[in-house]
Amino acid sequence: MKGLFVLVLLVLSGGQAQRLQDVPPQERSAIQAVILAQMEAFKKDDAVRAFSFASPGIRQVFQTPERFIEMVRTGYAQIYRPLKVEFGPASRSVGALQQVRQVVNLVGLDGKKAVAYYLMECQADGSWKIGGVQLELITDDQTI
Repeated sequence: MKGLFVLVLLVLSGGQAQRLQDVPPQERSAIQAVILAQMEAFKKDDAVRAFSFASPGIRQVFQTPERFIEMVRTGYAQIYRPLKVEFGPASRSVGALQQVRQVVNLVGLDGKKAVAYYLMECQADGSWKIGGVQLELITDDQTI
């Protein structure tokens, strides 16, 4: 399932590198609030609430909150139960006004570090949803 989640992320993002531009502070704050709210839902094992922050594309792939939270529980421990969360830069691909990439540095309960690259999608109503996450585990000789 984890591979499928990354594949969805790559498909939704076009799978290509593009020039990036800064994201205004108000949008960054809204995006970060969504990410933190989903992490809070994971902390409470509230599958329905956690699933509500997923984009329509992710919801279609996983179909049920239970499948979604199980995938996160088994493949994304640092996101499911983070000990430390620190936001990095947020950027928008030029021409992709409705998508933002938010970097999040994480430490899991097991002490393992990771960098999560969130693909955030702006919905028609102006709200932000999580369109995918790519998680990069950090080895002991790397820093985040």
